[in-house]
Order: sequence, then C-alpha cells, then structure tokens
Amino acid sequence: VQLQASGGGLVQPGNSLRLSCAASGLAFDDYAIGWFRQAPGKEREGVSSISSPGRTFYAESVKGRFTISRDNARNTVYLQMNSLKPEDTAVYYCAAVYDYSGDPPRYARSYGYWGQGTLVTVSS
Repeated sequence: VQLQASGGGLVQPGNSLRLSCAASGLAFDDYAIGWFRQAPGKEREGVSSISSPGRTFYAESVKGRFTISRDNARNTVYLQMNSLKPEDTAVYYCAAVYDYSGDPPRYARSYGYWGQGTLVTVSS
C-alpha cells in the first residue's frame, strides 16, 4: 500500500489550497481515508476523514473551512482548505484503514497505512 500526499505550499492567510492523497495497492473503495497534521513542537492531530460510503468527520478547528472528498475512480481523496490561517501551518499526512463500520475514524491509532506528508505554510 502506498499513499502519496501532495499539494502543500506557502500561502497567505485567507487563501486556499487543495491537498491530494493518491492511493495504490489497496481496494480503495473499501478504505476510509484520514488527514492529520503536525505542527512544530505539537502533537499530531486529526483534521478530517471520510469513510468508504462517504461519511465525513471534521475537527472543530477546521469546520466550515475545509472540505474532504473522494474520487474512487482516481483512487484519490482531496482536502480543500479555504480561509487558511497561520495556525493551519503544519505537515499534513494522509492515512488509510479498511472500513469495517462505515464511520470515518478520527484517531490516528485507527489507521494502519500512512503517507509521507506535505508541508503547508500559511504566512504573510
């Protein structure tokens, strides 16, 4: 299983970015995908996740600003990030887990496969 996160970069506050997580080596339709982030000196935190049938979870800090979606034909999950803030600065990771329940897992310990991370920097 391979997960490739991409789309990070340097943006000004208030702007947008779209992250992509491309998966291979798994039956993508059957997997939940989660996005996590880790800022310097801080613990990793869950940002958003999407289950196999498309149910979603968002951390309170990103609700109304971030949107997660999946394209099963492309084996890819997207994280659209709008109204970015400096506190969104972090390395963003995507992760995958076989979806037994249909609910999007929100904790890192639930996930077995991880991508390499992409850096998002929000700064003026």
